[in-house]
Amino acid sequence: MKQKTIISLFSENLSKIFLALLLLSGGVCLPSQAQDKILFPATDSLPVTADFYPADAAQPYILLFHEEGSSRGEFRDIAPRLVKIGYNCLAVDLRLGKESHYIPNETAKRADSLHLYPKKTDCLKDIKGAISYAAQKSHQPVILLGSSFSASLCLLAAKKNPDVKAVAAFSPGEFFQPQLSVKDSLQGYNKLTLIAGARFEYPYLIEISKNIPGDKKTIFVPTQAEGEHGVKALLKSDPASNDYWLSLLMFFRNVKKL
Repeated sequence: MKQKTIISLFSENLSKIFLALLLLSGGVCLPSQAQDKILFPATDSLPVTADFYPADAAQPYILLFHEEGSSRGEFRDIAPRLVKIGYNCLAVDLRLGKESHYIPNETAKRADSLHLYPKKTDCLKDIKGAISYAAQKSHQPVILLGSSFSASLCLLAAKKNPDVKAVAAFSPGEFFQPQLSVKDSLQGYNKLTLIAGARFEYPYLIEISKNIPGDKKTIFVPTQAEGEHGVKALLKSDPASNDYWLSLLMFFRNVKKL
């Protein structure tokens, strides 16, 4: 099958789109809770800090991973929206980063204090630790959502991992060359995947996802605005944010059918 490339709004029932927009803008009042800070071990036992945004114990987990130089605070305004549509969220501090929204990256500070000097690919240990933690808590496979370099790492971590059901990768790229080619590493990849990015990133998104089967991937870029790199595309400051959220909602709908 050919891959699904979406470059405009969905031809969905208008009432469903209206309901989705109400929900995402806060027009529907649903219960939500503040996040709780937790710790879990990475695969090399480094303690990893994360914010847990609870929905319902029976609901699946979305694991949220920030871009380079950032922290779990990157998802301060995004995670509550995902909770509203029925997902437990875990926003994770990777061992490489600084701060976002005045929230410091505690895992990175811990790694610095231990003189670990992590590379970007070392963050895979944190992602895999988060997958194990959330899968054990929920007793079901998880969804990964990554931003920029962590989007690429999510794709790598998901491959052949039975604890991962699907991946939403915002602006993945070849951030690890010449040591590692993400595109080449995705040979044999079979997870349901949303690849999203800014309009200028479209050729790169096509290239990096070439080895993901066409019936497993959806590629989304906006048409009415340029869009943003990474999960900044989901913030209200991006004129195309509603388009990105609709693509994400439709993706989650497909994930639930699995």
